[in-house]
Amino acid sequence: MLKKFYKIIIVPYMLFLLYLMFWGMGRFQYDDHLITVEPIFSTLEFIHNTIGWKDVVIIVLGNVVMFIPFGFLGWIFPQFKDLKTLLYAFISSIVIVEALQYFTRMGIFEVDDILLNTFGVYLGWLLCKLIEKKFSRLVL
Repeated sequence: MLKKFYKIIIVPYMLFLLYLMFWGMGRFQYDDHLITVEPIFSTLEFIHNTIGWKDVVIIVLGNVVMFIPFGFLGWIFPQFKDLKTLLYAFISSIVIVEALQYFTRMGIFEVDDILLNTFGVYLGWLLCKLIEKKFSRLVL
């Protein structure tokens, strides 16, 4: 039952995320192509320079939490039950999305986003395994 719901909701969810990544949350087209390649330091600098904790939670925690559902892709594509395969495919995909943000100037190519999004997928994969183990009769 859970798998059926997931199969129905994941594509609209993915489209919603793409909307947020390119047009949502007050996005605009930058004048220049922007890239941030210093892992962790740019996020720490963002946290330090942000006045409101609400912004920190929305941006930093959101970059993790919003990608947790992709850890369940093994329910649709059995090859993604393997963590290595899932992460390889996800990292390849998110690098393409970040590159599109860079080339369209509708965002910033940020290595930290890739790391935080990938951590979210990993947490989702762990949660998926836990759900399958504890609630196997509900998942099918």
